[in-house]
Amino acid sequence: MHNNTLKVLLFVVAMTTVVALTLAGIDYSTKSMVKNNEEVYNKRATLSAVKSKLGKNLDDISNEEILSIFDNQVKQIVVNGTGEVLDTSAVSALGYGGNTAEAIDMAKEKKKPVADRVWPLYEFTSESNEKFYILAMRGNGLWDEIWGYIALEDDLQTIAGAAFDHKAETPGLGAEIKDSKAFQEQFIGTSIVNADGQYNGILVRKGGAQDKKYEVDGLTGATITADGVTAMIDIGVEAYAPYLKSLK
Repeated sequence: MHNNTLKVLLFVVAMTTVVALTLAGIDYSTKSMVKNNEEVYNKRATLSAVKSKLGKNLDDISNEEILSIFDNQVKQIVVNGTGEVLDTSAVSALGYGGNTAEAIDMAKEKKKPVADRVWPLYEFTSESNEKFYILAMRGNGLWDEIWGYIALEDDLQTIAGAAFDHKAETPGLGAEIKDSKAFQEQFIGTSIVNADGQYNGILVRKGGAQDKKYEVDGLTGATITADGVTAMIDIGVEAYAPYLKSLK
């Protein structure tokens, strides 16, 4: 009886060891692939704000091309709330090993007071030599976090493109911030600088935009998510404004 029990225990230990070593090996061998896929996914998401300026459908651009575009047509900058550009040592001191804009963890930064956050900014130059400034933002929807990118024309105020995403908004309702092409395209041509020359956000208005230069139509049945987009853009524009003003 004791021998049988011992054999069972030895078998369980052996199998557990084999499984653990196998899983560890798989994790190690795929780690670089996972990291590369995540890098490409994030860069593709960033470029989604200027998808109309890429020369072809974003979905038709290969992963290799996405990496090439970032290497050759995108300048990465990290700024703080006072408009100061952080050098690589300052970014590294914050715990970001990549020392670039794409290394900034917006979810982590969102947990800080707004005044203490740093913000990634991407200068994209198209094949026709047009320059666009891509601002990254993060906020709260109805159920969880939402985020997005807004691209500005070189006048630093007119929106050239916008793209949003979410973690858990309701399909057909709040999820439309990502899924509805029409919703995102409303932002094109709107302005983050008001008639008084002050930077401000874009209002996602329930019931429909009243001034299409500064407002877009809301989402039916998704008022809280829409309000979250408005608040996210307000905070983001206010944070980037000092740097944008310094470029004029």
